[in-house]
Amino acid sequence: QVQLVESGGGLVQAGGSLRLSCAASGFTFRSYVMSWYRQAPGNKRELVATIASGGTTNYADSVNGRFTISRDNAKNTVYLQMNSLKPEDTAVYYCNVKLFTGNYWGQGTQVTVSS
Repeated sequence: QVQLVESGGGLVQAGGSLRLSCAASGFTFRSYVMSWYRQAPGNKRELVATIASGGTTNYADSVNGRFTISRDNAKNTVYLQMNSLKPEDTAVYYCNVKLFTGNYWGQGTQVTVSS
């Protein structure tokens, strides 16, 4: 079955960096767009970044220039490098893939940025 397992979250001071990882299994990873979303308390889940099978990336305006999404198809893993973190980046970050069989999510990893 499809599994997405995030890791790498934690507590960091403003201006710091974190690298999130999402290990995927149960589908042909290299063929699909992978995405990172985030959800802060009281807010809707929002799209942060996507990476297509060929490597094309897109970012939310709020993170463009600070975050970098990448993928390693040999390891079935997608990454989110987050630099220059701000308190407003505090959220649970989720990995996502949309397949013909459905929309799949990981369990999420908490990122907390202190001011």
